[in-house]
Amino acid sequence: MTPATVHGRAPIRPGRSVTRLFRVTETTPPGATETRGEKKERTRRAILDAALRLSEQTGLVGLSLRQVAKEVGIVPTAFYRHFASIDELGLALVEESFTSLRAMIRDVRRGNPSLEQIVDRSVQVLDEHVRGQRAHFAFIARERTGGSVPVRNAVRHEFALFERELATDLARLPMENWSAEDLQVLSRLIVVAMVAVAEEILESPEREGDAIRRRARTELLIVIVGALNWRSRQPG
Repeated sequence: MTPATVHGRAPIRPGRSVTRLFRVTETTPPGATETRGEKKERTRRAILDAALRLSEQTGLVGLSLRQVAKEVGIVPTAFYRHFASIDELGLALVEESFTSLRAMIRDVRRGNPSLEQIVDRSVQVLDEHVRGQRAHFAFIARERTGGSVPVRNAVRHEFALFERELATDLARLPMENWSAEDLQVLSRLIVVAMVAVAEEILESPEREGDAIRRRARTELLIVIVGALNWRSRQPG
């Protein structure tokens, strides 16, 4: 087995046992060769994972470059080969957190499903995604009101994208009496409700999952049923 180490740590003193393994140091199968690009991507992944772990206690604004480098097992200057700053690292985590969720929610709306099917699938997808990517969603929940302005703005931008996409989809439904402005308001109400559900999932034990999903489904259906009876004010 050949070790694939990005940066070595200080030599271990004789007589002392190893008490910690760094994530950036892994072994490659016999005969396998790791390319420079693969090594760089592995280190980048280790930096992202370390930032998620460390920011649980301090938030991103309390995180230092040296902390992250120490956790990963690289020298601080090596950090800059991947990210220009802690804020840029946070922006990468925001993008990573939202990309797969957006794709899954888009899949929910394919195939001309009914409103009830959209609600059921959306709640299920959100529940599975939050539980499967708990660290990422906890990061978003913290940083949407956190101290890093660029990251906070990036989170708001992602939610705004959700709202615009949802408003576009709602416009295809039998809601001809709705103005574009009111469709945007409705999509915002739905996104805000889903964010609240995601945060409730994060804070609740697994055994409460069924009850949370039922409440979320009911809340969304009440919003949509009310919306179907709404008539936008006509100009003039």
